[in-house]
Amino acid sequence: MDRKQIRLGLIGYGEVGSTLGQGLRDEGLVSIASYDKYAFDGPFSDLIQSRAAAARVPLVKSPQELAARSDLLIGVTPGSASVESAHTFAPHLTSSHLFVDFASATPNVKKSVGRILEASGAGVADASIMGTPHVDGHRLPVLSSGIAAARISDLLNPWGLKIQIVDGGLGAASGIKIIRSVVMKGLEALLIECILGARRYGIDKAVLNSLADFLNGRPFQETANFLLTTDVIHAARRAEEARMSLQALEEAGVDAGMTRATAEKLQWVASLDPKSRLGGVAPQNYTTALESIEQLLACNEP
Repeated sequence: MDRKQIRLGLIGYGEVGSTLGQGLRDEGLVSIASYDKYAFDGPFSDLIQSRAAAARVPLVKSPQELAARSDLLIGVTPGSASVESAHTFAPHLTSSHLFVDFASATPNVKKSVGRILEASGAGVADASIMGTPHVDGHRLPVLSSGIAAARISDLLNPWGLKIQIVDGGLGAASGIKIIRSVVMKGLEALLIECILGARRYGIDKAVLNSLADFLNGRPFQETANFLLTTDVIHAARRAEEARMSLQALEEAGVDAGMTRATAEKLQWVASLDPKSRLGGVAPQNYTTALESIEQLLACNEP
């Protein structure tokens, strides 16, 4: 792919912004600037300024100045600041600008960003970083959606980013990451709870080995299908086992909030009684399993 020099503006110069700034500068992108509201007056202003100086990325003093010297603006603020950032930049954008928000935020937040910027005529895209800056550097795997996603991918991928376009419109890319995080962040919290408890019993290595044996060589889709299809039949028994796990952790003095929630969720499934609806036989695929839960929920709605 041909590299095209563009004028890049980074909204925020924290971990992600500084990683992109340094990496893209090293790749040979000439025009990069950043606006960070805390660059000159904040608890990490010295760090922001030192990172920017090392990458030779000028820190501008206003959103208006950044917009004036940029063709493509990348929002790398926290997701909680996405809407505020869009409001701040909207008056300074034109139809000649592209704007993509890399922040981790809900689909509705990204749709709000699109609505706020609509009157400016700027091309807007949503994006979600699926990698880790300190591991991947600026060559981050990124999902992107929205009408400007293809244009942004064409401009940035030649410089080392790995932007993959997904269907679904503005907010779809963020939705994939945020909903995936139910499992990714939940798994992290479960492992903390599980292995801390295992250490109290002196069995942490054995527990980890047992988990590895269950997952070894099995594609994740197969694991997910197995758990979801059998859950609708065995939720009551698994809820009882989860309560035993809860008891064991509490007896070891471990705060077991995740396990308590697991037991409650499994008992919730059991209370809907999908087992009876399915005739006591596990379905072949997870969609049938989840459809049975959704149908039962619909029957219970007032």
